[in-house]
Amino acid sequence: MPLNRLVTALNEAHHPAGISYTAGTFVCNHVFYGLMHALAHHTEVRAGFIHIPYSPAQACKHRAPSMPIGDVVAAMKIAIELSVLDDDVTSVCEGMLH
Repeated sequence: MPLNRLVTALNEAHHPAGISYTAGTFVCNHVFYGLMHALAHHTEVRAGFIHIPYSPAQACKHRAPSMPIGDVVAAMKIAIELSVLDDDVTSVCEGMLH
């Protein structure tokens, strides 16, 4: 996935986004690496993992950050479109540990 371009496009559309190597560490990594393993022989398929925040209804139960569902849907549309259309998929050596 074109991570730098995704983050830039989402931020320009006023959707907070960043690259993280620790968001939901165990489960997120398990899902991502399972997906990559399942697609190892399908090089024509692009795949990745995007961690989204709780909805406001979920967040109030966990005292966690949230984002309205409509904003999540709009952001995911941008991410999917850019991931499908962008042929410049380069390695990224940046991100946040938080």
